[in-house]
Amino acid sequence: MKGDLFSSQHMVQPAVEPGMSVENAKCIKYAVNGEMYARQGAMVAYRGSLKFERKGQGVGGMLKRAVTGEGLPLMAVRGQGEAWFAHEAQNCFIVEVEAGDQFTVNGRNVLCFDASLSYEIKTVKGSGIAGGGLFNSVFSGQGRLGLVCDGNPLVIPVSAQAPVYVDTDAVVGWTAHLETSLHRSQSIGSMLRGGSGEAVQLMLQGEGFVVVRPSEVTPQKDQH
Repeated sequence: MKGDLFSSQHMVQPAVEPGMSVENAKCIKYAVNGEMYARQGAMVAYRGSLKFERKGQGVGGMLKRAVTGEGLPLMAVRGQGEAWFAHEAQNCFIVEVEAGDQFTVNGRNVLCFDASLSYEIKTVKGSGIAGGGLFNSVFSGQGRLGLVCDGNPLVIPVSAQAPVYVDTDAVVGWTAHLETSLHRSQSIGSMLRGGSGEAVQLMLQGEGFVVVRPSEVTPQKDQH
């Protein structure tokens, strides 16, 4: 076979080490040697001796039914082989969580992660007022976390002198040690929403980074 489709641009390459890597902008490859976790339905191809187990309850108390209160089901992938993960052709990127660090992420952006990472579901401070999926997972330990995002994510530095306000539907995640609270603005609501009513932003304070998607969630895209 010949043609652009069979060029090196699209041809997958053998894994050089265990774990996850970005295959291309829309897909993450995971060379499995043991166990890893991924969102259900995200596997698009695999080769080797792998078993996929959908879980509604915990594996040793660790694998919960959902990463977030939005109800994102996970699956365990075990064995030896390679698997490719993607979700609705969204852009993929990898976060390296280091020992002693934490990364808070919205469940809708989780694609896959190392079994060496642990997480707990937390409610964003004050989010009961706004709702809108402000249940997030705090990942800790040491390992890699594969995320998806509509478009190219924006990484915005947060400093004590310059807090950052983000749309609650656009936030992907943020680094440890940032404090969160909800901020309302009638004028911004009228200006951005095209009508009356309040806009609610998530305010992040401290020292760190916040990751934002360059679009808001639409009801159609956010359904699984």
